[in-house]
Amino acid sequence: MSEPASISSGIAQRYASAVFDLAKDSKGLKGLESDIDALSAALDGSDDLRALISSPLYSRDEQAGAMAALAKKMKLSGTTGNTLALLASKRRLFVLPQLLAALRDKLAEEKGEVTAEVISAKALTKTQSDKLSKTLAAQVGKTVKINATVDESLIGGLVVKVGSKMIDTSIRSKLNALQNTMKEVG
Repeated sequence: MSEPASISSGIAQRYASAVFDLAKDSKGLKGLESDIDALSAALDGSDDLRALISSPLYSRDEQAGAMAALAKKMKLSGTTGNTLALLASKRRLFVLPQLLAALRDKLAEEKGEVTAEVISAKALTKTQSDKLSKTLAAQVGKTVKINATVDESLIGGLVVKVGSKMIDTSIRSKLNALQNTMKEVG
């Protein structure tokens, strides 16, 4: 991991721990979860917001004002709004994406959930997703939430990542393995 990414991750983890503990103490975990979803969607959908949190051209006051307006407009909880204000005043808004990911991980851990990253050649049906979730839950021993994406270059099959484990049953990987085997023979 590069040093700046490591620094951002460390900062995000510390803030995430504090925010999570505050929300848990005030019984506001459901509100925190909806705030995380709303902020993630806002970051994904707005180039201007991504520029605001990462650009040094905006002053602390401009960032703080924008975050206060955003929190009010999105009806974020007090804890989340105060966290955004603190990040802006400390010039640390650049860690917001990592902070949201860390908070999402802490919430999942609290619920006894684990997220499985599933890449498939075509979109999974609801039935397929449910069956995969149940199968993975039996293996992992926790509730499994599926985060599915589509990559047509897989040709067929799935790539499933749960924690540090990866299962690759894609046709692309099997063809690559066959190609490597044929290179060794010839």
